[in-house]
Order: sequence, then structure tokens, then C-alpha cells
Amino acid sequence: MADRRAVLIPGRGYDTRYPLFLYLGEALRRVGFGLHGISWQVPEHFDIDTIGRWVCDQVSPTLTERTDLLVGKSLGTLAAPLAAGRGLPAVWLTPLLHRGDLVDALRRATAPFILVGGTADSSWDGGVARRLTPHVLEIPGADHALMVPGPLARSAEALGQVCSVVEDFVR
Repeated sequence: MADRRAVLIPGRGYDTRYPLFLYLGEALRRVGFGLHGISWQVPEHFDIDTIGRWVCDQVSPTLTERTDLLVGKSLGTLAAPLAAGRGLPAVWLTPLLHRGDLVDALRRATAPFILVGGTADSSWDGGVARRLTPHVLEIPGADHALMVPGPLARSAEALGQVCSVVEDFVR
């Protein structure tokens, strides 16, 4: 049985079977985490102002007193109020830093969290990220999927960087 438990929270079109979650999940397993991956069907015509509440409604039932870490991607980062309210450390991948409600929740956090984003992602703001936490990985040229232009090996290298930073963060 794993010593710690991580909840993996997907994005709108990036579920927990995609590469970031696949490799991060394996990295977390290797350092003693059990995983709970959330699967969801985002409402087709969601209200941008209330989708954060919907995300929290989906995530909240999966949190137990044995939950030690949240890992969310994009839309899944809107679960930040839950992490802040419960004092849970978190890994936020491609957070929606253009949303004031998310930034406010991150400011309220008392547990450490890491922010990972790319400079070619319109949802990313490296300056805001660095003001919120000392734990920031900014990948030059990476888009919202953390893919980098050019040879695919560059994107795989970025994926490796994410895994290494998260492994160090949770140790």
C-alpha cells in the first residue's frame, strides 16, 4: 500500500491518460504515492463564471483525509480553492493564471505548490507565477499542452523536466 495519495485532476481536453499524467503518475508512484485519477465529461456549453464551482464539485468527493497532493491540469487547476481550504500541497500544470479567481485561491494557499507553464501558452503568466510561489517551472516555447516546437525530442525533454521538478518537490 502506498504511503501517500495523490488526486489527478484532468483538463477540459487533456485527461489523466495523456502523457503529462502518465509520466507524472509513474514518477509519483516511484516516490510512494498511490493515485486516484478523476475522469469527467465537461459540460459542452459551460458558463465560464461558474465552471470553477463545477470543477470543485467534481473533485471534492474524491478527497479523503488520506489525500496528500493534488495534481491538476488547466481546467483542473480551478480546484485550487480546495487545496487552499484543506492545506494540501499541489502541482498545477498550465494553470489558468488569467483568471482572477484562480490567482486569489493560490494566494490563499498555506501549503506549498508548484506552477508549471510554457511561454507560448496564453493562459500562462510567468511574472504572476513567480510572485505566487518560489516553485515555478517555465518552459520556453511550450504551449498549453507543454509541447515545444521543433523535433519531438524537445517536448519529451520538457516532459522529463516536469517529472524531475515534481519528484524533487514531493520528496
